[in-house]
Amino acid sequence: MAQSGKGKLNYRCPSCFMRDLDIDMFYDKDKKEYYCIRCQYTGTEDDVLAKNEMVRTRYGAMNIRYTKFDFD
Repeated sequence: MAQSGKGKLNYRCPSCFMRDLDIDMFYDKDKKEYYCIRCQYTGTEDDVLAKNEMVRTRYGAMNIRYTKFDFD
């Protein structure tokens, strides 16, 4: 998604990202936290970054090409 003027930096919602949805989070300056308008997830910047890193582990082998399969 395109970066807009919602906050310091747009982050993906970890809850939606686990379900393969690319939803940007909005930043609330008063509460100093990010929130998702789709699933009602809220969290601090550190919380969002940690959960997004946890979700990214499922894409760890995305750039590896497997050419040999040993099913025997």
